Amino acid sequence: MNSFIYDIPTRVYFGENQLGHLGKELAGYGRRVLLVYGGGSIKKTGLYNKVVTEIKKAGLELFECSGIEPNPRVTSVNRGADICKKEKIDVLLAVGGGSTIDATKFIGAAAFYEGDAWDIMTEKAPIVNFLPIVTVLTLSATGSEMDAGGVISNIETKDKIGLMHPVLLPKVSFLDPTNTYTVNEYQTACGAADMLNHILEVYFNMNQDLYMLDCVMEGLMKTIIKYAPVAMSDPENYEARANLMWASSWAINGFVDGGKQQAWSCHPMEHEISAYYDITHGLGLAILTPRWLTYTLDETTVSKFYQFGVNVFDIDKNLEPMTVAKKSVEMISEFLFHTLKLQSTLTEIGIDDSNFSIMAKKACEGNVLPGFKPLNQQDIENIFRMCL
Repeated sequence: MNSFIYDIPTRVYFGENQLGHLGKELAGYGRRVLLVYGGGSIKKTGLYNKVVTEIKKAGLELFECSGIEPNPRVTSVNRGADICKKEKIDVLLAVGGGSTIDATKFIGAAAFYEGDAWDIMTEKAPIVNFLPIVTVLTLSATGSEMDAGGVISNIETKDKIGLMHPVLLPKVSFLDPTNTYTVNEYQTACGAADMLNHILEVYFNMNQDLYMLDCVMEGLMKTIIKYAPVAMSDPENYEARANLMWASSWAINGFVDGGKQQAWSCHPMEHEISAYYDITHGLGLAILTPRWLTYTLDETTVSKFYQFGVNVFDIDKNLEPMTVAKKSVEMISEFLFHTLKLQSTLTEIGIDDSNFSIMAKKACEGNVLPGFKPLNQQDIENIFRMCL
């Protein structure tokens, strides 16, 4: 196995009634706070008032940047960065889901850059400094509250780019499962699909690595499979919401990676779909994942599918490995499309094959996507067509 460094210095306040610590944590980074949020749902739920009360109680100055989109756009990042420069912001507070947190991360970087924030996303301009970020999570999905990356879209160029950098890690994150009680059935399902895929992209790897990490990933996947339908049918079930919230953080904070050095496959493909069609990220992943698994299953990879089927779905271990492997793909399809009730094809959501060629080329950057099994442009087009 490969050696690795693991360092996640994010302080997490997990559970109910933790917002009393918010003012103290923000004050540790300065007096001028920029609150970043989305379309206003936090005002309907009352979370906005709770946050503002804690900020005022701490004697801090509050500024706002609202309207962050579900697939956050670089225009919103530029808008937030302009506020930071004008108001001399000290610390950023993201209240929302992964989209809001991702946008806030790059606002923090763009605040020290005089050009277009897209230059940072395309790595034409380096991240030279960064405003500290504190998060209050409202949706279990992306894990952005505890990782060092984010994804931003450019509607004009139809690009969606992810970028990792150590300074993008939130300093503090508040994870209260009750803040996800109002997340509707569809978004709960999409969030579950997203976090499940974060694990699958690492788990499906033929490199020999720590047995312990495979066990952790299998446990996380079983947790999502068990509790997502509970949260969908009983949205104020604290146990279900808490398990999903903590699983989403640990699915992508780097812990399960260990020394694995394998690129992801479904995420680059899905980024092209949502860049062109602005769909919900988790839905795109749900549609792609079973087809990607089917496409990569052969005699050289069957052992991983067998392990997955036996340990996650409790398929009879005495069956032939290929039988178990195919059954495991059937069962994850059943979970995504029947248990979670997500659409199962691109056709259902109004997407045809007209952009498949350019999307596939961009996904592999005109070369090869070096994931679980290397995928060239034609391979990716084939997977897209399997999704119709």
